[in-house]
Amino acid sequence: MSKQANKSKKEFPRLVPDGINWTSILWVSAMHIGAVAALFYTNWQNFTAAAIMYFITGCLGITLTYHRLLAHRSFAVPKWLERVLTTCGVLAMEGSPTKWCAQHRMHHSHPDTEMDPHNSRRGFFYCHIGWTFGNRQEFDDSNKQRRFARDIHNDPYYLWLDTIAGQFLPQVLLAIVLYGIGGIGMVLWGVCLRMVFVYHATWCVNSATHFFGYRNYEIDDLSRNTWWVALITFGEGWHNNHHAYQQVAEAGHKWWEVDVTMMVIRLLNAMGLVTKLKSIKDIKFEESQMIERLPLEA
Repeated sequence: MSKQANKSKKEFPRLVPDGINWTSILWVSAMHIGAVAALFYTNWQNFTAAAIMYFITGCLGITLTYHRLLAHRSFAVPKWLERVLTTCGVLAMEGSPTKWCAQHRMHHSHPDTEMDPHNSRRGFFYCHIGWTFGNRQEFDDSNKQRRFARDIHNDPYYLWLDTIAGQFLPQVLLAIVLYGIGGIGMVLWGVCLRMVFVYHATWCVNSATHFFGYRNYEIDDLSRNTWWVALITFGEGWHNNHHAYQQVAEAGHKWWEVDVTMMVIRLLNAMGLVTKLKSIKDIKFEESQMIERLPLEA
């Protein structure tokens, strides 16, 4: 095989996965079974516990920290707070900070192509959940993930979170606390049912926002703004905005595009806990200044 052929093989991964990820299939299936079981323990106490944990893990953990803080570095917080918030992200059980951020950066490097871990051109089911059920060496190789997320992997605490103990110990401790407060019913609501909702909300950003909605920016991918996804993901549904300006903290760019996560970031900023905040207003002002400096055409 020629060098050119080898290069093409690396640049365009196989459509067929390298194998079935039985760990992912069994885990996701178990959480869905637990979510169904939770319905037999329905009460306001368990519902409240699940709602609180949904906000802590979905908004503070995944949206604010894994996505906007770690993956895109659109703002900074003190290291102690960053680690606390990252632990909230680990409780979502969507992978370690290194793996999550690396694969997300791969997604932005080649959106909606075969170099995208959850390429939406392969269909709704694949980009929603199917991509998690197959092993793909191009995306799952730990060395490649470290290269894409070297800044995260270099932190010793995040390095520990990459281990099995780092992934499961926080969840076990949470389950013990919930059991002590409300028994097995609260565990099923606060862990299993909550986790299933966070999973599908996050996956809707990969799937629904590449199929449904409108576009504020005509960019070279399939990203769209989907209001109902923004509602369940604390602002992540304004996905076309994010793909156009992925380096900024805001996902909502119009006055009606409510972004709960950005509200939390602004609250932390008012408390003096946010630095290096990258705002869409600042970026657009810089762009306007650059346009004004362009020489007039003859």
